[in-house]
Amino acid sequence: MSERTTEAQAKRKLGWTAGIAAFFIGLLTWATITAQPGASWSPELALDLQGGTEIILTPTVAEGEQASAEQIAQAVTIIRARVDGSGVGEASVAPQGAQNIVVSIPGVPDDSTLQLIKASALLEFRPVLFTTINTPATESVAVDPSLSNTPTTTPVNASDLNWVTPLLQAQFEALDCTKPFRTAGQVDDPALPIITCDDFGLYKYILGPVEVRGANISDAFAGTVQTSTGASTNTWAVNLEFDAEGTAAFGAVTQRLFGLQSPQNQFAITLDGLVITAPSTNAVITNGQAQITGNFDQASATSLADQLKYGALPIGFEVQSQENISATLGDDSLRGGIIAGVIGLLIVVLYMAFQYRGLATVVLGSLIVAALLVYLFIAFLSWRQGYRLSLAGVAGLIVAIGITADSFIVYFERIKDELREGKSLEVAVEAGWKRAIRTILVSDAVSLTAAVVLYLLTSANVRGFAFTLGLTTLVDLLVVALFTHPMVQLLARHPFFASGSKWSGFDLSASATNYVGRGQFRVAENLASGKKEKAAKEALKRQTIAERKALASKENN
Repeated sequence: MSERTTEAQAKRKLGWTAGIAAFFIGLLTWATITAQPGASWSPELALDLQGGTEIILTPTVAEGEQASAEQIAQAVTIIRARVDGSGVGEASVAPQGAQNIVVSIPGVPDDSTLQLIKASALLEFRPVLFTTINTPATESVAVDPSLSNTPTTTPVNASDLNWVTPLLQAQFEALDCTKPFRTAGQVDDPALPIITCDDFGLYKYILGPVEVRGANISDAFAGTVQTSTGASTNTWAVNLEFDAEGTAAFGAVTQRLFGLQSPQNQFAITLDGLVITAPSTNAVITNGQAQITGNFDQASATSLADQLKYGALPIGFEVQSQENISATLGDDSLRGGIIAGVIGLLIVVLYMAFQYRGLATVVLGSLIVAALLVYLFIAFLSWRQGYRLSLAGVAGLIVAIGITADSFIVYFERIKDELREGKSLEVAVEAGWKRAIRTILVSDAVSLTAAVVLYLLTSANVRGFAFTLGLTTLVDLLVVALFTHPMVQLLARHPFFASGSKWSGFDLSASATNYVGRGQFRVAENLASGKKEKAAKEALKRQTIAERKALASKENN
């Protein structure tokens, strides 16, 4: 490879490094200037370093009853999935005692995130028995509690009008949707009919028992309604996909409702007891795919889809308390972690300066570039993915200093080995890189594998460490290949480093020595002739490469 070609390739690699850094700097600058949501030059901090908001949820069950341990555990899993799906990182969701659930969120969450956590999202599919426009009452209407609430004839299905008892009919007539009629977190018996209103208070309904549950939804996503020709409209809707059980139940219900007279051909979808839509059944749907339409915009459709996608809670919850919490570790711990990182960095640089002299400038430059790229990547992930830096993540960044330093040491020692074999500096730099990169790849592959295993198998607290460890390992490969190696290539052509001065780190006097290694295998003189010949073969086989080259040079002379 010619000198000009090598120099051009080195400068091209340095240009790639500068281009990557410039791209992320420009992207973050644009996002900050245009006030993009979540964009900032400072990475977001996790709960242990920043503090945040703590919400305690209490299950709403019938008087004298308690939520089961299985229901609480399922609710914790669903709420955690909701929080993670909303883009909030490093949040904590855990049971408190036997009944409560504590949700701790870093920083100040927005209203949509809080609503996503608080909403019980009990989605149910009930057939419509009767509906009418709500007429606000001028005065309250008393309902006679002595009226019968037992069907005169046993209903044959959920659409049977025999569900409408005299008491239920009186309650329906007395209902005024403009006034509060449901208690917070109210949970209805799925085996009985209910009276309710739509979420705008325009219509009131008598609905039959639950026939399909929200838990049978396997996926939900927001999208625009499409016409029969496939053209997209400006009307937003929520698309649902059911699991096997839900598909069978939904198909059976639509088959029964199809062809009935209005309003009994309507299938109301209720969320926390309120009707969000009650479409007519225009076809038998057996493929497990349905669509909720209504007065949705993109934000409301996406919010509802997120609630449904991550599961309906097995029971309702109400907010017992909501308060701000201080950082569990705070600024002192963060400051201590930064100081520890700076001390470790200084020790590495001082050691490199003592061991490699002028080459320490490459080490310092590489560490600065690596730190800059890691900072930009974390700031970008905080903006786009809601990543938050925890104290465990800071520990991962500090450990990465040693991983990066290992790559430099491997490379520089390989160059020294090549110089000891009598090669010129430029040849030694290239040959040393070819040998070093294999070792660096294996070493970083081990670190990356450990990071992935930790991230997948451990708790959320350890994942912060695993994530930054994996990120810095990848950055190490990037920096070594696109900065460290090309910098050494260019320095090898600089007069000071090419002179072979001992202060340059490239001690060319090593190329004139006859290196035979740290030890040699010799054959004992007092061995028998048979054993002596066998031992001689073994000693020859165990010679180092340098010893073999030295022996060959001696025989040729």
